[in-house]
Amino acid sequence: MNALELLLNRRSVSRLVTPAPAGNELQHILAAGMRAPDHGALRPWHFVVMQGEGIDKFSQLLEKSAIEGNLGSEVAEKAKNAPYRAPMIITVIAKVVEHPKVPAWEQVVAAGCAVQAMQMAAVAQGFGGIWRSGSWTDDPIVRSGLGCEENDKIVGFLYLGTPELKAPTKVSTPDLTNFVSYF
Repeated sequence: MNALELLLNRRSVSRLVTPAPAGNELQHILAAGMRAPDHGALRPWHFVVMQGEGIDKFSQLLEKSAIEGNLGSEVAEKAKNAPYRAPMIITVIAKVVEHPKVPAWEQVVAAGCAVQAMQMAAVAQGFGGIWRSGSWTDDPIVRSGLGCEENDKIVGFLYLGTPELKAPTKVSTPDLTNFVSYF
């Protein structure tokens, strides 16, 4: 699959099994994230790779947050199980700094571009992934557990692995009419 086909057929895959990317495959994924557009060459991101015991720790962190947030036993159980939906998770944290020419929003967008680049690099190597976010990205317990500083923003959790279904369903091509104008 060439790069254009890869981009035009991008889709998320939520049913992920082992194996996860490893060795050079993982290094290519992380290197692709490092190539995201980055005004000012700030590299305003940090990647936290979780697998094995790391996923166990993340599970405990989400469960702790749900319990301490009094979200109920059903939510706590769901939170505890969520990290096990894939054999690898890469949390992408925007490391936002004060800068005279690069506003905070642009640094967060750059980190988001890193997630997209990493997902595409995974797919190009035969893996699948899904970018998840939700309330955990702003949760103080989760943020602390992942080493976030005050201005950091968790932009997402990139779940990676091998697609359980070998023939992914096709995604319809959107009609561009309502999304594009020319000036």
